[in-house]
Amino acid sequence: RVPNLYYPDVCVFDLDPSKEDEPDELRAAALALRDLLKELGLVTWVKTSGSKGFHILVSLDGSARMGEVARFAHAVGALLVARQPERFTQEFSKVDRGGRILVDTGRNGYSATFAAAYTVRAKRGAPVSAPCTWAEVERGEVLPRTFTLRTMADRVASVGDLWSDLHGRGSSLRQPIERLKK
Repeated sequence: RVPNLYYPDVCVFDLDPSKEDEPDELRAAALALRDLLKELGLVTWVKTSGSKGFHILVSLDGSARMGEVARFAHAVGALLVARQPERFTQEFSKVDRGGRILVDTGRNGYSATFAAAYTVRAKRGAPVSAPCTWAEVERGEVLPRTFTLRTMADRVASVGDLWSDLHGRGSSLRQPIERLKK
């Protein structure tokens, strides 16, 4: 964010399933990534993508340079793939994924984008990329397209902005990077 464009305030993981008809597998994948990041000492935030997957974010304190954040995210993705190669891949090409879930860490490079919270996606039914809780994910109450333009106002009225303090809880990557090296 301005004025520190080269010092990200979030680290983004985009889980992109090869198959959309396996919600239990996608949920288990999101929880596995959350648990790995927790092992590294990081608090995570989750939202629906409004498309096929989930976006998992780590709020950062802005002390790490963009390249360091990108390398960290890629290393976390690689560790997740190494731990569960039957479930995860970092192969971007769909033909090379073998039905596995892509751990897309490319959203952390300069000029890379991802759907912002509360973004309406250009898909049938106007799904919204919306913050949700880990408890909702655990219980299987939310899927990537659960929230829509028609339901979003009621959602925010009932739960508020679940990410209202996201930027106030930024973490340093210094210790997580050291833990990852071990």
